Amino acid sequence: MRDMGQIRNIVILTGAGISAESGIDTFRSEGGLWEQHRVEDVATPEGFARDPDLVLRFYDMRRAAIQTKQPNPAHYALARLDNEWPGELLIVTQNVDDLHERAGAKRVLHMHGEHLTAWCPSCDIRSPWRAPLMDRPPCPVCQARTLRPDVVWFGEMPYRMGEIYAALRTCDLFVSIGTSGAVYPAAGFVQNAVELGAETLELNLERSQGSSMFHETRLGPASELVPQWTQEMLR
Repeated sequence: MRDMGQIRNIVILTGAGISAESGIDTFRSEGGLWEQHRVEDVATPEGFARDPDLVLRFYDMRRAAIQTKQPNPAHYALARLDNEWPGELLIVTQNVDDLHERAGAKRVLHMHGEHLTAWCPSCDIRSPWRAPLMDRPPCPVCQARTLRPDVVWFGEMPYRMGEIYAALRTCDLFVSIGTSGAVYPAAGFVQNAVELGAETLELNLERSQGSSMFHETRLGPASELVPQWTQEMLR
């Protein structure tokens, strides 16, 4: 990897592995189940249309559970880097929890949405939301009872892709933390970064599907690797 003094702009991609150590289950498991549910039933527009009560109940439980979890040392290390790094920095997270923000990070982009907001398709407004959606509460803005989880499901377009690609075009270093490298478009970010001349680093519990594209891979728990790497960057 190039000398740290030559790195000015950083893009960091975080996935389920960084929150797993806070007790938040990773999305993928053997058998294609997510907390004992078929992914097709709880994470697709078709599943929501077929059984909205199941989907709303599922996300109500996850929304409540996430509020009981706490950031771990990896979240706090990235928040420190965000607060102290003098150049451009963007934390692009695939996670829908708020642990980056609770740790103190500010330059965060949730490409797959957030559990603690609700989206009203009727007026296209996203509102902070911590209560259940199961009882079809009215939208705070238009009063329509069409609120749904503000989470990007399979078959839907991730949020703010233009901003992400703009940051990748100007970054000197792309870092992937706790991701499987299996879900696109996020899995393709490392290739974009390499083609544009950026250095690339993977911090992961095990090698991702795209591990061969990274200039360097470090394996281990995020709560250990991320603070170590952050310390190196802020020397």
